Amino acid sequence: MQTLWFLSSRLAKGILVVLAIVVLDFFLIHFAPGDPAAVMAGESGATDEIFLQQLRAKFGLDQPLFVQLGWYLWGVVRLDLGWSYRQQMPVFDLVVDRLPATLILTGFAFVFSLVIGVAAGAWAAANKDRPLDRLITTVSLIFYATPLFWMALMAVLVFSVWLDWLPGFGFEEVGDAGNLFERAIDVGRHLILPGVTLGLFFTAVYVRMTRTSMIETARQDFVKTARAKGLAEGTILRRHVLRNAVLPVVTLAGLQAGQMVGGAVMTETVFAWPGIGRLMYEALLQRDYNLLLGVFLVSAAMVVVFNILTDWVYRLVDPRIEVSR
Repeated sequence: MQTLWFLSSRLAKGILVVLAIVVLDFFLIHFAPGDPAAVMAGESGATDEIFLQQLRAKFGLDQPLFVQLGWYLWGVVRLDLGWSYRQQMPVFDLVVDRLPATLILTGFAFVFSLVIGVAAGAWAAANKDRPLDRLITTVSLIFYATPLFWMALMAVLVFSVWLDWLPGFGFEEVGDAGNLFERAIDVGRHLILPGVTLGLFFTAVYVRMTRTSMIETARQDFVKTARAKGLAEGTILRRHVLRNAVLPVVTLAGLQAGQMVGGAVMTETVFAWPGIGRLMYEALLQRDYNLLLGVFLVSAAMVVVFNILTDWVYRLVDPRIEVSR
C-alpha cells in the first residue's frame, strides 16, 4: 500500500512538472526568431502577404499568444499535440512512430554503459593504484572528455568506412529484411555503432563513480569486520563492498537515463537514426512549432518516468529506505 501511495504521489507531481515544462517550452519556442508561415510560404514559392495571412489563420498563428497556449494545453490534456506544418500529419502520430527507435537506442546505450561502467569501475577499485587501475581510469577520462559528435564521426569513419565491419547509417537495410529474426539481427547491427557511441560517455561516468564509491565503502567498519572473520577477498568485494557502493550509481544512472534522450539528438543526427532526437532536429530547422513542442513534451515525460522508476528501484536495492509521503 505504501508503494502504491508513493508511485501515485510521484506520478501526480510528475504530471505537474510536465505541464510546467510544456508552458515554458511554448513561450521559449514562440519567442524565438523565425516565422513558420514564412517558411511554408517560401517552400511553396509564394511569399505575398495575403498568402502569409491565410497560412497564419489556417494554423491559428494569428491568434494572441495566450489563446494559442490555452488551445494547446487543452489539446495536450486530450493527447492531441496538434498538426505538423511540414509533415502534414498529426504530431502525436509522428512522435509515436519515431519513439520506438529512440527507446531502442537509449535502452541499449543505458544497459551497455551501466554494465560496462560498473564492471570496469569495480575492477579498477579492486586493483587500486596498480597499472590496471590507471589504465581504466585514463581510458574512462578520455571517453568523458571527447565530444560526442567527434566520437560518432570517428566511429563511422573507422568501423564503417575503413574496416567495413558495421553499417554506419540508418535503422535497417532498405528493402525486405526477411523474417523477424533476420530483421532483428539487421537492426542490431545498425544499433551497435550509435548505441556504443552514445553509451561511452556515460560509461566513463559510471566507472569513476563506482571506483570512488567502492574505495570509500572498503574503508567502512563493517568491511573490516568481514575481513577479520576470514572471508575471502572476492566475497567481501561482491557481497559487502559492491552491494553498498552501487547505491549512488543507481541514483546517478536514473538521473542520466533521461539525459540520454538529449544526447540522442546528436547521435541520431550523425547516424541517421530515425528517432525523436532526429525528428527534433528536423522540426527545429523547419520552424515546426507543434512538432517541436510534441517532442519536448515526450522527452520531459520520459525524464519524469525515469526519475520515478529510479526512486522505486533505489528502494528495492536498499530496503532500509522507507517510503515517505
